[in-house]
Amino acid sequence: MATAKKDIKYINRDFSDFRQRLIEFSKTYFPQTYNDFSEASPGMMFMEQAAYVGDVLSFYLDNQFQETFIQYAQQTNNVYELAYMFGYKPKLTGAAQVNLDFYQQLPAIQIGVEYFPDFTYALTIGENTSVNSPNNIFFIIEDKIDFSISSSQDPTEITVYQVANNIPQYFLLKKTRKAISSTISTETFTFTEPIPYNTINLSTSNFIKILDVTDADGNIWYEVDHLGQEMVLDSIKNTNINDPNKIDDTPYLLRLKKVARRFTTRVISPTLIQLQFGAGSPSDIIEEIIPNANNVGIGLPFEKDKLTAAYSPVNFLYTGTYGIAPSNTSLTVRYLTGGGVLSNISANTLTNLNNGNARFNNANLNPTVANYIFNSLASNNNEAAKGGSGGDTITQIRQNSLASIAAQRRSVTADDYLIRALSMPSNYGSITKAYIEQPKLTDEQVSTIETLNLYVLSQNSNGQLDYASKTLKNNLRTYISQYRIIGDNIEIRDAFIINIAVTFEIIVYPEHNNNEVLLACIAALQNYFNIPNWQINQPILLRNLYILLDKIKGVQTVKTINITNKAGTSSGYSQYAYDITGATQNQIIYPSLDPSIFEVRYPNTDIKGKVVPL
Repeated sequence: MATAKKDIKYINRDFSDFRQRLIEFSKTYFPQTYNDFSEASPGMMFMEQAAYVGDVLSFYLDNQFQETFIQYAQQTNNVYELAYMFGYKPKLTGAAQVNLDFYQQLPAIQIGVEYFPDFTYALTIGENTSVNSPNNIFFIIEDKIDFSISSSQDPTEITVYQVANNIPQYFLLKKTRKAISSTISTETFTFTEPIPYNTINLSTSNFIKILDVTDADGNIWYEVDHLGQEMVLDSIKNTNINDPNKIDDTPYLLRLKKVARRFTTRVISPTLIQLQFGAGSPSDIIEEIIPNANNVGIGLPFEKDKLTAAYSPVNFLYTGTYGIAPSNTSLTVRYLTGGGVLSNISANTLTNLNNGNARFNNANLNPTVANYIFNSLASNNNEAAKGGSGGDTITQIRQNSLASIAAQRRSVTADDYLIRALSMPSNYGSITKAYIEQPKLTDEQVSTIETLNLYVLSQNSNGQLDYASKTLKNNLRTYISQYRIIGDNIEIRDAFIINIAVTFEIIVYPEHNNNEVLLACIAALQNYFNIPNWQINQPILLRNLYILLDKIKGVQTVKTINITNKAGTSSGYSQYAYDITGATQNQIIYPSLDPSIFEVRYPNTDIKGKVVPL
């Protein structure tokens, strides 16, 4: 006899639904076989057991499905796994940061009739030097300090420290470095046979980052975002040997380097960090696929075509091994731990300097003087350390992971290139101002959307705007190339500097001191025209200047404000003159059509005021 088709529903989700549906199912299809549905009957016992199993299975199915979505996942390990999938690396601690001042004395030396610091006694403090507070909160500096050099990016402040008979005996040198609250931990791992995608684990708390990884032969292993990334940024100290165009605003030259020894890090839990290596052997031959018509447009021999493939400009050089696996060696891993709320220490507490990394740049020094100079090394934080906090909460990991999808590592819009230019590490040179736009085309020219002009400016050692050097532009070009879309053409150009002077006349209330009010007005204008407050192509709104001075206590009326151009390299100004009168419309001074920025180069002398009678 053919089996009748039974109506089975799949929408039951809990115990009561399962139980009721089993009762209805039995009444419908087995009316003569079983009809005792009382609570004490044996049949109801089996039905309720089946409903219980269905409810439990449904619960676990829902739970597992929920754990696949980062916005609903509850288990900590699943949240970390999903964050890894989205490309977000959770922050396990917040490290406090502070500007640390370092001091050393230098003996005076007479040259002619003048006295200068004797830089033969200059000291160098190595990178990763630690400084701690009395309650043993440690901070380290990542960059070394060389007191023998001074540049716009690494200025040295020199003052007379000790005088005898009106003759300088010792000078005091001061340099400033950023420091983060952390300590260096070291672990060593031994490897024998190469194991594809081998991993090692760091069991630690308050992990900040990997400092470096080296093997027994002294080879450096580089951390990458993913094992498929072969190109890393490599720095070379800027010397005449490396670059004949060396100038002092770029301490390091930036180069792209293809590396086989690489690893990636992964946060497994708040106390477990995993390092993963590649799958290749050091003896493997790395295949390089250089883009040309045969392997891009027409296709590789084993595939029909590659016209729809998504190529990255970073990784046109491929290897199927994703880097090599360590073998027959040992790896020394140094990493930073620390941070937290307790690292937010007060000012003037980081005074215990570990001078084990300090050394003199020269030999054959007077031992007595050298010992005195070495003992003069000191450090201090003139401001409180800030930024120390706990790690990401589960909610923060969820939100940051979702945000990482929208945050592109590639530069797609013009603003993306602008941010990349301003975020270049300072040891490769510092871009102070940047502006990007498409080229201005005439009616006869054809628009090329993929071409963009990036206008940049740097600063000199006095904090004044200056034109970027050729070396700095080369470093910026190399840095941007890692994020540039393959079809984009970025032209790096100099923006124009328009130097100005400000004069004004005010009327002061009779009960106020004229000099005090005048000095307050000058200070307000100096702060208004401070370089960090200005961007390329920003106009000057004269109305805002009138309002600014009107708010100064004691000012009755602002009678006039005049902006004039200052030009001429012989006087220290920009070589470019500018017609301020012609550029003024409706109380607004507009910059030139070519990207430019207004600058009060000498605010102490180029901002002048006068009190006039009513």
